[in-house]
Amino acid sequence: MMSLRGLFVTATIVFLAGFGGVWAGTHVFDAPRPGMHEVLHERLQLTPEQDAQLDSLEREFDVARVSLEAEMRAANAELAAAIREEHTFGPRVTTAVGRFHDAMGRLQTETIRHMFAMREVLNSEQQIIFDDVVVSALTPSDNE
Repeated sequence: MMSLRGLFVTATIVFLAGFGGVWAGTHVFDAPRPGMHEVLHERLQLTPEQDAQLDSLEREFDVARVSLEAEMRAANAELAAAIREEHTFGPRVTTAVGRFHDAMGRLQTETIRHMFAMREVLNSEQQIIFDDVVVSALTPSDNE
């Protein structure tokens, strides 16, 4: 039987892992970030055709992103219920954690696919700037 302290530690770790996953999904891997939007629409001097193509890609990606974020929230709610009922790292907790990680992984994959789809719309000079912004977003400076 798990002690109350053990249950609290387990629940805290699970909550922090879930919160960390959501934070990473929405702040590290979520595209486009405000900096990305600024680069695309201000620094890259897009043609009207490029702008229209990127807007279409954004609408498509938003549908997938919203759906996967809702799935992550549902998995966290499932996790909370499982923790409340199981009081241990049991099968329902394990299933909820797996469901969350699956949705988070699919969101990351969709985000990366979206990033490459956007890149394909750009000319070679624009792609160099775009690549630099993406790499900077994925490798934060020591100041962050």
